Amino acid sequence: MKYDFKTVVNSRHTDSVKWNVKDNELPMSIADMDFKTAPEIILAIKEKIKLGAFGYEEPGKDYFNSVSNWYELEHGAKAEPNWMIFATGVVPAISSIVRRVSHIGDNVLVQEPVYNIFYNSIENNGRHVLSNDLIYSNGKYEINWQDLEEKLANPLTTLMVFCNPHNPPGIVWKKREVERISSLCQENNVILLSDEIHGDLVRNNVKYTPAFSILRSNVISLVSPSKTFNVAALHAATVIIPDNNLRDIINRGLNIDELAEPNLLAIPATIAAYTEGFNWLHELLAVIDNNFAYVEKKITSQLENVKIFSGPATYLMWLDVSKITHDSYRLAAYLRKETGLIVSAGSIYRRNGNEFLRINLASPKSMVEDGISRLIIGIKKYSKK
Repeated sequence: MKYDFKTVVNSRHTDSVKWNVKDNELPMSIADMDFKTAPEIILAIKEKIKLGAFGYEEPGKDYFNSVSNWYELEHGAKAEPNWMIFATGVVPAISSIVRRVSHIGDNVLVQEPVYNIFYNSIENNGRHVLSNDLIYSNGKYEINWQDLEEKLANPLTTLMVFCNPHNPPGIVWKKREVERISSLCQENNVILLSDEIHGDLVRNNVKYTPAFSILRSNVISLVSPSKTFNVAALHAATVIIPDNNLRDIINRGLNIDELAEPNLLAIPATIAAYTEGFNWLHELLAVIDNNFAYVEKKITSQLENVKIFSGPATYLMWLDVSKITHDSYRLAAYLRKETGLIVSAGSIYRRNGNEFLRINLASPKSMVEDGISRLIIGIKKYSKK
């Protein structure tokens, strides 16, 4: 293996949000990886800093071409550079788009359980969350199509925020599902906003379908190297909109909200990621796949009351603890207090999340082993209470 995925990066006592914890605690909740990013990206950052002068910047053809080429080579999906707008992050872009294409009091449709920050972007802007709850049965999530059609037809529903792939369960939506959703949205004059930040992190030879590849006039895709390469603090994302009119509307909103100007490292680091990061990513996916296999074996053999829902996307494992508790917040708090392990309570993702935990497995094997050991000890103690 060319790259180092064994060294534990010591982020304690830095400005890290994830690692702002007690010395005995192990955070496996926030979706940061605990690997150093690709050395090609680090080199590009160092070269930029050597310049020593950091004035105003704007992304040019080299930035947008790098994004376009990445999606064509890595995913077989063509995104024209002129479809793209730079933004200072996927979540800020979501909030801006919510404000631009919906009105106060409108419904914004999501599919629970889903990434909790969606709710902030919707509710903090005076819109209502309307959920097309995913159906969970026999360890599988599926879309309730009849319910989706009815809720999209509601006159107050003007926007759907689509998680593609879906966090936290790690679902990779099939092409026919993405096509059907985009078609239903268009039929009901609903804008489809697709968060595709985990699109590169798909394992087991499964491919995700970028919404922009469907080529409908109502589709917006949001992509970023932040999860893929562990560079969230770059605050760099790309908004991809094939339709000219819709792109003009969103571009205006992003600029009004001052979300379209890069920091000094965003452009060179993104270009390096998307032009030189292919080998690093594929080695990373093999490491994550190995971590998932290890954890599945340990949990299956030692925690008979925990069921693993392990979709092929993301580095986040979704654990069904319904045989142990219906209050995942309480269980997560207990694990932290008794073992120092910090995981995400599924309740923050709503729907049936109160019966799930989310755990981040994008760490060196030694850290994963430590975390799963704490998880097993903690759940066994909790079950005996």
